[in-house]
Amino acid sequence: MAQPTRKRGRPKGGAESPATVQALDRALDILDLLAASNGLTLSEVAERSDQAPSTVHRMLNALAQRGMTEQDAATQSWHIGPATFRLGTAFMRRAGIVERARPILRALMEHTGETANLGILNGDSVLFLSQIETHETIRAFFPPGTRSPLHASGIGKALLAFGRDAALRELLDGPGLKRFTDKTLVTPEALDADLARIRHRGFSVDDEERTRGMRCIAAPVFDLTGEAIAGLSVSGPTHRIGAEHIKTLGAAVVSAAGDLSQALGGERP
Repeated sequence: MAQPTRKRGRPKGGAESPATVQALDRALDILDLLAASNGLTLSEVAERSDQAPSTVHRMLNALAQRGMTEQDAATQSWHIGPATFRLGTAFMRRAGIVERARPILRALMEHTGETANLGILNGDSVLFLSQIETHETIRAFFPPGTRSPLHASGIGKALLAFGRDAALRELLDGPGLKRFTDKTLVTPEALDADLARIRHRGFSVDDEERTRGMRCIAAPVFDLTGEAIAGLSVSGPTHRIGAEHIKTLGAAVVSAAGDLSQALGGERP
């Protein structure tokens, strides 16, 4: 007598293997650690995740084959991989932030005449999700997936000023703030003072701190809990964004960021 065919999709017995679930849980712990850091060595991942180095090594390499992690050949440190960006953008599509931001970014670009950007916090960097470019010949260009250092970008400083203190503390307790130009804020004291000014006026200014000849003005976007989850900015050359234009452009960016916060059901706390 023929045996009935078992339906596919679930293991025999109707439950996942405890070992399989545990391995998945450990792998996700590793991804969380890497996402919150600026790179970790194998021993650091093992210590922070309380797992054996041999186990961590297998998991990191298995995740790397999927593009979820990657290793810096020079430092041997492990980082979050590009495949996580695809997962993140899938969530953003579901959450609607990119789609909801597009008309607001376009209106901001048309109102200011400068390139408008949307970015989120990603470890010690800003991850740019969307951009509407200006019609001007000379323009700033941050395609989706581009990363920029928090301490030397408009959106990064806006998120540090209005975001969780843990992100700022991790940045300041790290290996040091990298200098990109002679205007980059590279000491904790200088950065803290600038963040205080940002909180007071409501917007940040990257005044040639990442690239000479370019300025960026940014403001945070808040969710329904009052958390700064993203930032909007306008960026362009200093000969168009002069010091006399910063206050006016700042007001426009703050207004646009408020519109996006409202579209997401949030508001500034």
